[in-house]
Amino acid sequence: MKRRTVAKQITDKGRIKINDRVAKSSSNVVQGDIVTIGFGNKTLKIKINSIKENVKKEEAEQLYDILAENYKENFND
Repeated sequence: MKRRTVAKQITDKGRIKINDRVAKSSSNVVQGDIVTIGFGNKTLKIKINSIKENVKKEEAEQLYDILAENYKENFND
C-alpha cells in the first residue's frame, strides 16, 4: 500500500491477517510472515522475504513473494 493511513484503515476493518490471525495496525511484521490482505473482491496472500527501513521502488518487489491472488465473482459475498 502506498500510504500508511490507507493501511491503517484496512487493518482496523479486519481485512489484514498475519499468519492467519487478524492483525492490528500496531502489529509487527517479520521476515517469513504470511500476510493476507482483503481488497473488496480480491484477496492477496504474500510471504515477507525481507524488511528494510528504506527501499527504492525498483527493489520493493524483492521484499515479498505473492503466494496467491484470488477474486470473488460476486463482490457482495
